[in-house]
Amino acid sequence: MKIEFTLNNRTISTHILPGEYLIETLQKCNIHSIRRGCDTTNCGVCTVLLDDKPVPSCSVLSAQVDHHSITTVEGIAHETEKLSAHFGKEGADQCGYCNPALALAVFALRKENSHPTSTEIDEYLVGNLCRCSGFKNQNKAIAAYFEEEAYQEEQ
Repeated sequence: MKIEFTLNNRTISTHILPGEYLIETLQKCNIHSIRRGCDTTNCGVCTVLLDDKPVPSCSVLSAQVDHHSITTVEGIAHETEKLSAHFGKEGADQCGYCNPALALAVFALRKENSHPTSTEIDEYLVGNLCRCSGFKNQNKAIAAYFEEEAYQEEQ
């Protein structure tokens, strides 16, 4: 089956197999930031944005993205760099396996709510697991990122 979708602001036309999941299609498109985790939608490390909403690419059939938009961290590199700087400052960057998916979820949250509370951040990111940390430093880094973005908006 042939599908067409937008990937990081580029139109992609590709053939997929029946039952092929989005994670597999993106890997065929040379997107390497998408990680495999649990393959059961429990960990969030395969998260991508489908029409600006976080979804687990391990459970979305590729046929479902026909004529839709997919964003990966490659498509939000500038935002990812800013968030990554905060992760470094807070010591929140350990193995980094979950970071691409977490960055996408934070980016999606920012589009929905540019001034989230700590509780709103926690609730929005509940599906993103990190096996290395207790999330304390990650949450500090994400809060600092939102504070910086709010300050920049005011300028």
